[in-house]
Amino acid sequence: MTKSYGKLIGASLGPGDPLLITRRSWAVLQSGARWLYPVKKAEEKSYALSIVERGGLPVPADAEELVFPMTRDAEILLKSWANAAARTVELLAEGRDLVFLVEGDASTFATFGHLARVVRELVPEIDVETIPGVSSFAAAAASAETSLAEEDETLAIIPAAYGVGVIDHLLDDFDTLVLLKVKPLIDEVIELLERRNLLATSCFIEKVGSPDERIVRDVASLKGEKVNYLSLMLVQNPKRERGELRRGCRQRALEKTNG
Repeated sequence: MTKSYGKLIGASLGPGDPLLITRRSWAVLQSGARWLYPVKKAEEKSYALSIVERGGLPVPADAEELVFPMTRDAEILLKSWANAAARTVELLAEGRDLVFLVEGDASTFATFGHLARVVRELVPEIDVETIPGVSSFAAAAASAETSLAEEDETLAIIPAAYGVGVIDHLLDDFDTLVLLKVKPLIDEVIELLERRNLLATSCFIEKVGSPDERIVRDVASLKGEKVNYLSLMLVQNPKRERGELRRGCRQRALEKTNG
C-alpha cells in the first residue's frame, strides 16, 4: 500500500514585524498543519517562533523544534541535518501537512531550502511549497529610508563572511552592497569602508522589524562593539565608475542623442 505523505510548507514570516507576515503564511499557520520551527540549541528560544507569537497566534501544543546548530564542524552539521530531515519525513508520513517557520524569506539564505532538498532526497514524492516573504534586507532598506537599487543600478547581496577582499572587489562592480551576518567581521568591514571613503553612505541595521530594531548611520561608532547576529549593513558607492550599458534605457538614450 502506498504511503500518503503530508505536504512540507516553508512559511516566510518576514524579518521580525508580524505585520509583515503575508496573508498566505498567516492562513497556513492557522490551517491545522503541524508547526516546525528552527532553534540553534535544544529548548532554546526560536526567533521565528517569536515573530508568530508577537502576531498574537498561540503556539500549538504539538509544535516541534528542529535543531540546526551554529557551528563549522562538518560532522556535527551533517548529523543535525540528517536528524532534522529524518524527523520531518517521519512526521509527514502521518499524512498531516507540516509548516516550517522561516524568518525573512524562505528562498533567501534560509534553512528551509536545504531541509526541503534533503527531505526530497529521502522521499522524492513529498510535496513541497515555499511561501515567499519579506527579506531582511528589503525591510532594512525601508526602515533606513533608502533604496536598494534604482533604474539601472546594480545590487549585490552576500554574507560578509566572504571576507573584506571579496567585498572590496565587489564595491567596484556594484552600486549597492548588502552585507549579511556582518557580526564576525564588523571591525574589518568598517576599516575597509573608511579606506574607501564610504562610511557616510553606509548604514548598519540590527534585528530589523523587531522591538529591538536598531539603525546606526555612524557606522564607525560600532568599531569594537559586539553586535547582534541578526544584523546587516547597506553600503552604497555613489562614485562607482560604470561601464557602458549594452542594452536598456541608457544605451537607447545614448543612441537617440547621437542620432
